[in-house]
Amino acid sequence: MKQKKVIVALSGGVDSSVSAALLKRDGFDVVGVFMKCWVEGKKCTSGEDEKMARMSAVKIGIPFYSLDLIKDYRKRVVDYMLKGYEKGITPNPDVMCNKEIKFGLFYEKALLMGADYVATGHYAQVEDGKILVGKDSNKDQSYFLSMIDASVLSKVLFPIGKYTKPEVRVMAKKFGLPAAERPDSQGLCFIGNVDFKDFLSDFIPESKGKIVDMEGRVVGSHPGVWFYTIGQRKGIGLSGGPFFVVEKNRKDNTLIVSRNEKDLYKKELRVRNLNWFEKDIPERISARIRYRQKPASCKVIKEKDGSLRLVFVTPQRAIAPGQAAVLYNGSEMLGGGIIA
Repeated sequence: MKQKKVIVALSGGVDSSVSAALLKRDGFDVVGVFMKCWVEGKKCTSGEDEKMARMSAVKIGIPFYSLDLIKDYRKRVVDYMLKGYEKGITPNPDVMCNKEIKFGLFYEKALLMGADYVATGHYAQVEDGKILVGKDSNKDQSYFLSMIDASVLSKVLFPIGKYTKPEVRVMAKKFGLPAAERPDSQGLCFIGNVDFKDFLSDFIPESKGKIVDMEGRVVGSHPGVWFYTIGQRKGIGLSGGPFFVVEKNRKDNTLIVSRNEKDLYKKELRVRNLNWFEKDIPERISARIRYRQKPASCKVIKEKDGSLRLVFVTPQRAIAPGQAAVLYNGSEMLGGGIIA
């Protein structure tokens, strides 16, 4: 019987390299492909990542290719992110990267290369066309997969989804992989651990605005609301705090802050641009409004305009428009959308 061909997105990290090694061990015809998406900035690790991915492929004994997606990544992910910040919202580039790049363009190119399956090092599981949370609750990445097209799941594999991160590290050592001790990547997807304000300032000019408190009193100034996010405490530059960013008014470039953290908590939010993996949605589910948050119980109300209103049992802290709200029924990820 002909071996099934799997193209693995090799990032240079331990998770994707173990995924490739597991697939090779299990008898698949495995090919490793590195996605080159960003090469700018002093802290960009693309060159080092590609070198590590290539070394991993050599150790595993699989073919290796590098795919230049720099222009597409800039257009589909970075521009999306920058436009969101310019509007005063807080977009999630990792969610968009999975939708547009890893399970969009890369997936399409992998199938053109003859792949029967596409695999990544995500901590999630696929069963019967559904995405389930990963075994490791501390590393579960189903949140970032909420906006990908459900039609790709029949050809997607997540080999490490049924393992914990410590177990993956142990396997990496047993396989003798060069990334076994490599630290987890931090910061923006494909860009690295950059100072985010510095990154944005390279593309969005500063524009001085007022900082006001909940009573409308001017308490300071800022270089632009797009440099801040709801719930932020550090880096506001006010004395007599702590102060928390409660709201961003893009229209008049005003940052609204409060000393009272309770002002950050709200019971409701609206979700648009919905993407579903499951058609039948229970009235009561749970939702995450940020990565690594424990899913919070909520009631789903369908609005006439096609959006959803989520009403939480317990008020949620720092609901940020532009971020993803991801819906769950137990261990199954039902779908997600963008917080309006």
